[in-house]
Amino acid sequence: MTAVPPTADGIGAADGLDTGTPHPARVYDWFLGGTDHYAADAELGRQLVALDASTKYCAQHNRWFMRRATRHLAGTAGIRQFLDLGSGIPTEPNLHRVAQSAAPDARVVYVDNDPIVLAHAEPLMAGSATGASTFLQADVREPDRILELAATVLDFDQPIALSLIALLHFVSDDDGAREIVARLTGALAPGSHLVLSQMAGDWIPERTDRAVEMYKAGGVTLVPRSRAEVERLFDGFELLQPGLVWPPDWRPELGVDEVRDGTEVPLYAGVGRKG
Repeated sequence: MTAVPPTADGIGAADGLDTGTPHPARVYDWFLGGTDHYAADAELGRQLVALDASTKYCAQHNRWFMRRATRHLAGTAGIRQFLDLGSGIPTEPNLHRVAQSAAPDARVVYVDNDPIVLAHAEPLMAGSATGASTFLQADVREPDRILELAATVLDFDQPIALSLIALLHFVSDDDGAREIVARLTGALAPGSHLVLSQMAGDWIPERTDRAVEMYKAGGVTLVPRSRAEVERLFDGFELLQPGLVWPPDWRPELGVDEVRDGTEVPLYAGVGRKG
């Protein structure tokens, strides 16, 4: 694990952190070849790769989907406000870099509940000269708090792109996943967009069940969902073409330096527009 920079009060963000329990953001960092993770995160990552050698490839394509969707929204769709929940550890180019390369005045709010992400939040703050990027530490299960904090940066009377990338499969139905999405999207103005990717629950079920058990053994909840369940998360939104697809199939023409070998990426990915 690389050294953790101090927070504003001079206390390391990892102080008191349970480094023996994997965290989704840090496992994802390991998948992407990052250095901001602990042994427990890497061990779970290795177990998942042993189960399915394409896991790292899938993580990379999930990140590329985010970048393509952001290019479209900041460019063609004219969106100037972005709310990214479960932002994870910064991996360049992150969402605000992509958005502000197309629209320098774009405003981006990142939200995550991992202290390690908070420790690396400073690079996220360096937005463009005319735009803004801000990090908020909050849990997705607190949608009202998220909306209240985000409203100090974003104007909810204007369109916002809400990003839920590879997040909801860590939120159970018992924790109110659908209700959380409905609360967040209900606060968005017409013309807003929802960008979402979610682990598929109806692709090789036995392999998916093993992944769920591996995460559970590591103390992490994993909730794959069927296509129909993911489509319901877009209630009130019109899915943009090509609809709900595997990440590599969402407008690949918008990609930059991406690698495709035909391997399936069992995540449902889509972008919807609120009418």
